[in-house]
Amino acid sequence: MTATEQVLTNARLILEDEVVAGSLAIRDGMIAGLDSASSRTTTAIDCQGDFLMPGLVELHTDNMEKYFQPRPRVAWPSRQAALAHDAQMAASGITTVFDAVAIGDVDEQSMRHGALHEMVGALAGIVDDGLARVDHRLHLRCEVCHPETLARFDELADSALLGLVSLMDHAPGQRQFASLEAYRTYYQGKYGLDDQALETFIAKQLANSERYSGEHRRAIAERCRARGLALASHDDATIAHVAESREYGTRVAEFPTTREAAEASHRQGMAVMMGAPNVVRGGSHSGNIAASELVRLGVLDILSSDYYPAALLDAVFRIAEMEGGYSLPRAVATATWHPAAAVGLDDRGRLAEGLRADLLRVKPVDGHPLVQRVWSAGRQVH
Repeated sequence: MTATEQVLTNARLILEDEVVAGSLAIRDGMIAGLDSASSRTTTAIDCQGDFLMPGLVELHTDNMEKYFQPRPRVAWPSRQAALAHDAQMAASGITTVFDAVAIGDVDEQSMRHGALHEMVGALAGIVDDGLARVDHRLHLRCEVCHPETLARFDELADSALLGLVSLMDHAPGQRQFASLEAYRTYYQGKYGLDDQALETFIAKQLANSERYSGEHRRAIAERCRARGLALASHDDATIAHVAESREYGTRVAEFPTTREAAEASHRQGMAVMMGAPNVVRGGSHSGNIAASELVRLGVLDILSSDYYPAALLDAVFRIAEMEGGYSLPRAVATATWHPAAAVGLDDRGRLAEGLRADLLRVKPVDGHPLVQRVWSAGRQVH
């Protein structure tokens, strides 16, 4: 055994098709081998029968923004914010994260525009300086109805960290907010608008969507195709939405809002992604399709923690336990090798020799999966 080798033994290994008892060896940051027997190596780490699974791969979380602005209009020092976010990812078992930053916002007073380059720069800084615990990539969430979205996208389109782009339109009366009543409730609560201010706000969002959404959607999709960037749709609700997404070469269908859109996306070969909080809470906070229903239909391919990092691992085990749910290996795949494959990362997400040793040791306690240890490229980070 070399000095760079570690062995984890007495574990329940969650493989692609089955769960087996055994051991796993790590060498130079990679999985060096698996064995169905317990290791006799004296320095082996005894996992005490806990699950050993691939580290989680997160394609869509805006969690980082909360650290840069912990309260409304309160900015936090950027490097500390990025490091605190990174630490939470590791503690949640997420070893690859596509940090979502928004381009364009319906709220003109939002910190997103001013902090956009600061967030990207801070993220790149901790990666370049070797301070990041986990592997960070960039996900640009493009609000296509915003007048300046295309120009801002072009400023970041060639970032070395960029790996995923999603196209969104949060204008009222369609997609996530097909229900105007749900839209009014959400935005009045979020921004504290009175009735007259809300109607002015709605009129402006509808006008911007009509003017900019189609043009920006096409232009950004073309730029992604030219650069080989993975593209995601967002909140598709109709067959027409799905057809448009397919035409643009979309790989990931983020949060389809209806059963018909989810099933059509799945048939068209797009990986259907739903929010882990939707699973944990038992439904969508916007009144859209429940993720559990898509599990029972067999068309949920990817889970995302969205706004709550700890929800991802919790949701994996919940869909493995629910009636009509997935087997544990298939449930784990929704947060490991399925999202990795959807964005072209074929070096991680499975327990297999030669892949990155991104690993997660999990102990079920009272029906809840508790993170015990996390390894990123063979280095223990939690």
